[in-house]
Amino acid sequence: MSNIDAQANLRTLRDVLRFAVTRFNEANIFFGHGQVDAFDEAVFIVMRTLKLPIERLDVFLDAYLTHAEINSLLQLIERRVKKRVPAAYLLQEAWLQGYKFYVDERAIVPRSFIAELLKDGLHPWVQEPSDVAEVLDMCTGSGCLAVMAADVFPRAKVDAADVSKDALAVAKRNIADYGLEGRIRLVESDLFTALSNRRYDVILCNPPYVTDASMSRLPKEYTHEPKLALAGGGDGMDVIKRLLREARDHLKRGGLLIVEVGGERATVEKQFKDIPMTWLTTSAGDDMVFLVRQEELP
Repeated sequence: MSNIDAQANLRTLRDVLRFAVTRFNEANIFFGHGQVDAFDEAVFIVMRTLKLPIERLDVFLDAYLTHAEINSLLQLIERRVKKRVPAAYLLQEAWLQGYKFYVDERAIVPRSFIAELLKDGLHPWVQEPSDVAEVLDMCTGSGCLAVMAADVFPRAKVDAADVSKDALAVAKRNIADYGLEGRIRLVESDLFTALSNRRYDVILCNPPYVTDASMSRLPKEYTHEPKLALAGGGDGMDVIKRLLREARDHLKRGGLLIVEVGGERATVEKQFKDIPMTWLTTSAGDDMVFLVRQEELP
């Protein structure tokens, strides 16, 4: 069905949702930025474009849409299909563990299994969240983990560091949206270079870890994201090697380093066999995130 035919035949939110699911399935688009399938993707795009709560979908299914609303939605659906633009960039909106974030193509789309662990206050590795005084979110991107850390550790000062000025501009907007300018400090830094005398109770890091071989095979959706935020070198370990080499000097005694590695557990354990790591359980299993205490680092 062409867009002209669609405009003539679509009336309700249910109609547009069905049309979107069909288009997404026909085009075999990739879902790796927050939604799990064509239905979830369609619901997110349709409901959030119309500024409606996703959890109240049933209430609005039979609502009639205006011609302008249908036209706007059809344009977004076609951009998603033809340009393979992730939905978060289309809407400049992403959700992570119930937190809403602004995002555009200057920063990677917010997604991290560390967010699941933060939602529980890093329990049991952190016994008392109010005792956490200083946190670093390294490779902060959109600032999503920094915002969550400031929320779950109520007394903590948070440094949000990134080598990308563009990403920090996006993070600044999210920090302002949550009114956290007084507690989160943005730092332009190539890992620890601008943090020479700082020590933290917790360092979080979701670094670039995609191997060169995998970069060349990524679905087209990922080509809209900054390459700097994805590419981890030949074996994906370029940033992680430096991080593990330098982190001890930036953690307090007993401090925690928590790193996401995107299923590269085998490579990490092979390269860093002398470092005792605790692999944390997430919704994707036990291969995504590891924890190391300060005294266990080289």
